Amino acid sequence: MNPETHERSIADYKPIVGENVIDQLQRLAKKLNGARVLHVNSTAKGGGVAEILNWMIPMLHDLEINAEWHVIKGDQPFFNVTKNFHNALQGKECLLPAEDERIYLEHNEKNAAELDLDADHVFIHDPQPASLIEHRTRGTWIWRCHIDISQPCQSVWDFLKQYVNKYNASIFSMPEFAQSLPIPQYLVPPSIDPLSEKNRELAEEEIAKELEKLEITHEKPILLQVSRFDRFKDPIGVIKAYKLVKKHKDCILVLAGGEATDDPEGPAVLQEVRNHAAEDPDIRILSLPPLSDTRINALQRTADIIIQKSVKEGFGLTVTEGLWKGKPVIGGEVGGIKMQIQNGINGYLVNSVEGTAYRIRQLLHNPQMAAKMGTYAREYVRHNFLLTRHIRDHLAIMIATQHPQETYIQV
Repeated sequence: MNPETHERSIADYKPIVGENVIDQLQRLAKKLNGARVLHVNSTAKGGGVAEILNWMIPMLHDLEINAEWHVIKGDQPFFNVTKNFHNALQGKECLLPAEDERIYLEHNEKNAAELDLDADHVFIHDPQPASLIEHRTRGTWIWRCHIDISQPCQSVWDFLKQYVNKYNASIFSMPEFAQSLPIPQYLVPPSIDPLSEKNRELAEEEIAKELEKLEITHEKPILLQVSRFDRFKDPIGVIKAYKLVKKHKDCILVLAGGEATDDPEGPAVLQEVRNHAAEDPDIRILSLPPLSDTRINALQRTADIIIQKSVKEGFGLTVTEGLWKGKPVIGGEVGGIKMQIQNGINGYLVNSVEGTAYRIRQLLHNPQMAAKMGTYAREYVRHNFLLTRHIRDHLAIMIATQHPQETYIQV
């Protein structure tokens, strides 16, 4: 996988994170001099994993680490099976037919035959390629789980766990997701790239140009949720909350999202959302094409309030993106969102449609409080959820798995 061209270097992050952080990254990277690092996932576009890898790989190159990114191939039956796995791991009731197991294993065998898995450190992302561990020849292998598996459907988890157990280590986003495994488990929250097209600073002229393309004006307060059209993101719940707010405060709701190539349910959910929006002219549903990062950036910087009303969420990069833009974020009190939103400080955690509507009205009627929350929000992301911290964690884990006898890493 060849990530899009990035002209910036690791040194460009100094004004944002400080010289000490960059120096630490460079010293850690030297301990991995000459190592080949491979990341494998199931989609090149759509979803947070692809975004993170698209940002991370060029920065590893700049740190003189031989990093590569491969995307497994699959047909519709395979991605139907892995989407069912995804839903089951996030708690949906499930069955695991023998046919699904066969489809899953056969596709990973085919991918193993086509991929060069000969690397010093291999990161396998999420359930889709997990059984590739059966084809390891050397190196340390790490399974990186990005989703909330705190209460998985047991039959699917038991099936996958037999492969996860064979890895050298695993990574989860927060303690609640960790499982009983015979291998080391590391906690690494995801991150955003503050210099990416989606998160860089935008001039007012750029923002105005993007909004004009979308035919969106800021005459009324704008509520925004950016996410894939997925039932776990609860876009219909967001519409219901907006309708409650609308009775008291005139506003616009924008639901913006794209498609992930490994998510076959997206079109059906998008149609459900359109049906619930009906003919309301103040609900804008945007199915964005790939490479819409500048447009999303402009929307997030324009929105008065950003929402992520997920009912299940491994992390939610869109929450971090909104916080980084200095916006208060209202998010579902689930999964990794609880790690990002400090309730009442940089946003609000909610558990219902009514609670979401209440917090929206509270922020719309208190713009000074919303602005103060936004200031806290940006600084919280700066210290916790930027790409530089994420790369540091990965470097440290590779060193730790390479030298398991060491009890600490001196940098």
